Amino acid sequence: MAAGHGRCDHPAVSLLRWQFDLTWSLADLHLSALTPADFRWEPGPLTWHVREAGDGWTIDWADTEPDPVPVPTIAWIAWHVGWWWSVTLDHAHGRRPRERESVGWPGDENAVAWLRELAADWGGVLDRLSDPDAPAAFPWPAEAGLTVAHQAAWVNAELMKNAAEIGQLRLLRAAQATSG
Repeated sequence: MAAGHGRCDHPAVSLLRWQFDLTWSLADLHLSALTPADFRWEPGPLTWHVREAGDGWTIDWADTEPDPVPVPTIAWIAWHVGWWWSVTLDHAHGRRPRERESVGWPGDENAVAWLRELAADWGGVLDRLSDPDAPAAFPWPAEAGLTVAHQAAWVNAELMKNAAEIGQLRLLRAAQATSG
């Protein structure tokens, strides 16, 4: 992303920053309420999860979406956010984007802090954004002709979707705990 100094006065950037702040406030509301046990909760018999494996973690993944689609756990969704946001930030900072397999799970106790660090980094990217019409080649191919404004709008949409998923799972877990 093109960088300037301080917050940009471009109307599109101002709107994207406002939308990000709104979206992040919802995400952080749900993240703040999570306990380590919430990350481990499996809402059904078929889940995508982050599983302890020897000296690290295994993250469930399929290159082709299975049928039926597994229900993601809060841990998996949080990792998923960390993965796509880390790669987006790599692009935004002009770094070589990391592979999915290299984005690990920081653990249940560290996940919220990890996501907050990514949010702060992304907020800084938006604050320095001077040319929202510059081309962006992530999360789509460069030949799509989309811009960094599209990329920022995608981050906001993806974050809102993932925050809603985490929130719904958190509420379902709490409802199950009180009903039985």
